[in-house]
Amino acid sequence: MALIMSDVDRFEAARPRLEAIAYRLLGSASEAEDAVQETFLRWQAADVGRIGVPEAWLTKVLTNWCLNVLTSARARRETYVGKWLPEPLLAGDRMLGPADTAEQRDSVSYAVLVLLERLTPGERAVYVLREAFDYPHREIAEVLEITEAASQQTYHRARKHIADGRARTEVDEGAARRIVEEFLAAATSGRTEPLLRLLTQDALAVGDGGGKVPARAKAFEGALAVATFLRGMFKPSAAKRAHVGGAAEVYAATANGGPAIVAVVDGRVVAVVCLEVTAEGVAAVRSQVNPDKLVRATGHWAAADRVEAPLHTL
Repeated sequence: MALIMSDVDRFEAARPRLEAIAYRLLGSASEAEDAVQETFLRWQAADVGRIGVPEAWLTKVLTNWCLNVLTSARARRETYVGKWLPEPLLAGDRMLGPADTAEQRDSVSYAVLVLLERLTPGERAVYVLREAFDYPHREIAEVLEITEAASQQTYHRARKHIADGRARTEVDEGAARRIVEEFLAAATSGRTEPLLRLLTQDALAVGDGGGKVPARAKAFEGALAVATFLRGMFKPSAAKRAHVGGAAEVYAATANGGPAIVAVVDGRVVAVVCLEVTAEGVAAVRSQVNPDKLVRATGHWAAADRVEAPLHTL
């Protein structure tokens, strides 16, 4: 059934919210875009005039499509080369969605997206809809075709899993930049001691290269191991430049609401390093270097009007 322009406009008005839901559910911007497009195709094929609450209908179609993707993704990630990490989004990307409350900001943090991988698809859907978008359990139950009581129980279970896995500290953009600057100064000093002062005792470092770029799949664990690794990671070398196609300029940035380091070669983002900060220090250093997961970041970086100089060159 052909859509009239007002129906297309209604879908486009809902697109930012749908993208933000899908990204939180899938941890992948490209998969989120595919899920929203599939939702549009189903909207296009539906008898829109008979849909009582279009926003609820769109959310249900999108969420259930994402649940199917998550179920198949679990099998795919068993054969994924190396460690699977979410696709980072740089500050200002509309797919990050609402950020009015601490819960909304926390739900899209890189640390929480990693923890969401522990949940079942159903738990993840309930958590995202409730925590990030404040859907009442009655509506979540309708979306997932479960009882309201089941939605409440699932939410509390999911929230406990997330809370048990992290003790994150929220920082504003200014604080995030200062953290990155201090971290980079320590990492490029050539010594481990400055890094040890910034890292928690149980710090970890891990990377996602997707089999396309060398990355540490098995996490370095403990402050000394992480500091030693980072000292080598941020040491310039001809081999590094040959691998990424030139000298990488390193900038302080914000990704998923937290402090991040962005490495850029000729306008192309080649790495986004997300720092997980707690009251005790930097607890995790997660490096996304899989080029497939940096396409959106590269586009966003290129579109921004930047005047700051790089903090370091590799």
